[in-house]
Amino acid sequence: MILKVASYNIRKAIGTDRRRSPERVLQVLREVDADIVALQEADRRFGQRAAVLTPHLLEEHSDWQSVGLGMRATSMGWHGNAILVRKAARILDCEQLHLPALEPRGAVLAEIAIGGATVRVIGMHLDLSGLWRRRQAAAILAHVGSSAHTMPTVMMGDLNEWTRASGCLRDFGTTFRFADTGPSFHARRPIARLDRIMVSPELRIAACGVHQSAAARVASDHLPIWAELTPP
Repeated sequence: MILKVASYNIRKAIGTDRRRSPERVLQVLREVDADIVALQEADRRFGQRAAVLTPHLLEEHSDWQSVGLGMRATSMGWHGNAILVRKAARILDCEQLHLPALEPRGAVLAEIAIGGATVRVIGMHLDLSGLWRRRQAAAILAHVGSSAHTMPTVMMGDLNEWTRASGCLRDFGTTFRFADTGPSFHARRPIARLDRIMVSPELRIAACGVHQSAAARVASDHLPIWAELTPP
């Protein structure tokens, strides 16, 4: 089995041309064609925090369903974090992870049965402060470590960390391996590896990369990253 996962900060569907276009984001997601997608900035920031990719858009124009994480009736995710999975997949469990932070931050977790396998997925968008990123990483690792049962685990998102040799990436690296996807920010001229995919030892990274289509360079200020995973 090959499982394709992806992470994408969609910036509330506001592109580098400053236009909001959820349809353009869906076009990019269809190009990537991942089985599981972690989204960041998936809800609008103010008001009702409404989902950028509405249920109608997902139902009519995609092959994915949203994991039911919304804390508000119109939201898709939790503090902007959301998870999409194939409509054929089964969502076994899901929850919101409260993270220590000065500003509202969180992570989301889902356990998914897909293609004959079961996998745990955690999506996150970490703080701009290095100190708080390390505290958030510690909280996520502690939550995974305290789980009553183990399973292959994928963690991905916008970690806001520039170098793997220090900070929260070094903390995550004690337990998880990184997909060497490459720089994904800024979309027009990517130089920073702010977006990351990390996997537990039960999974092997068969291939990975950054999706750099013409649509992706305009749809958000981040490019989506992806990885193909197989059992070891």
